Amino acid sequence: MMSRIVRNPIALAFAAILVLILVGSTVAIVPETQQAVIVRFGEVDRTVNKYKENVRYGQTGAGLIVRIPFFEQIYWIDKRILSLPMEQQQVLSTDQRRLQVNAFARYRIVDPVRMYISARTEDKVGDQLRPILGSALRNELGRRPFAALLSPERGQVMTNVKNALNRVAAQYGAEIVDVRIKRADLPEGTPLESALTRMQTAREQEARSIRAQGTKQAQIIRAEADAEAARTYAEAYGKDPQFYDFYRAMESYRVTFMPASDGRDKGRSSIILSPQNDYLREFRGQR
Repeated sequence: MMSRIVRNPIALAFAAILVLILVGSTVAIVPETQQAVIVRFGEVDRTVNKYKENVRYGQTGAGLIVRIPFFEQIYWIDKRILSLPMEQQQVLSTDQRRLQVNAFARYRIVDPVRMYISARTEDKVGDQLRPILGSALRNELGRRPFAALLSPERGQVMTNVKNALNRVAAQYGAEIVDVRIKRADLPEGTPLESALTRMQTAREQEARSIRAQGTKQAQIIRAEADAEAARTYAEAYGKDPQFYDFYRAMESYRVTFMPASDGRDKGRSSIILSPQNDYLREFRGQR
C-alpha cells in the first residue's frame, strides 16, 4: 500500500496534509508573553505558562506542549501588563471646582482560569473595569480640594483608587498594577477665568496675612530689643553716672562737630556758643 501511495502524488500530498493537520492539532508552542488555558469539552482542564510573581523567563513553563487533537482547544490570554485608558471625565472637587480629568490604569491577568470563566477575553475585562475606574476616581477626587492634585496627597488618592479598582478586578482574575492621572485641567471659558480669579484673590489675601504677621513680629522684636537696650543703659548708668554723662557728651560732640563720612558737609556748619555754655562743660573739665 505504501508503494502505491508513493507512486500516486495526489495520495502522497493528501497524506502529508493529514499529517500536518494532525501535528498542528496536537502540538502547540506557548510563547513567554501568553498564558494558555486548555479547555476540554467546554471545561477548563489545565493552564500552561500561568503568571507567577518573581519567576524568571525560561522557567515559567512556556514552550512546546501536547494536547488531544480536536477535543482540546487553547485560549490565549496575555501575560504582559495591559493598559486601561479612561475617557476624559468631569469631576467636582470639594472647593466646587469642575475639573476635566484624564486617567489610565495598568493591570495584569494573574488568574487566567477565572478570567476565562468570567470574561473570556482581555477586552471584556477592560470594558468591565473602565467604568469602575471612572467612578472610583470621581468619588476620591470629590472628597478633596483641587490643590490636593498638586501636593503629595495625590499619591494617597491614587492608592485609594487602585485599591477600589482592585476589589473589582479580582473578580475577573486581574490585578491592578498602577493608576495614574495624565491631566487634570479646569474647563475652558468662564469657569476657568473665575477659578483663576478666585485663586489670585486667595493668594493676595494669604500674602496680606503673611505681611501682617511679619509686621506684628517685627514690632514685637523691636519693642523687646528697645526694652533690653534701655535696661542695659540703665544698668550702665547706675554703675558709673559720671562716665555715662561723659560718654553721652562725647557722642554728641562727634555728631555735632565732625563732618559727614562722605565729606559733603565739611566746612559748611558754624556754631557760636558762649564759653560758659553748659553744653561745652566737658571741654572745660568741670561740671
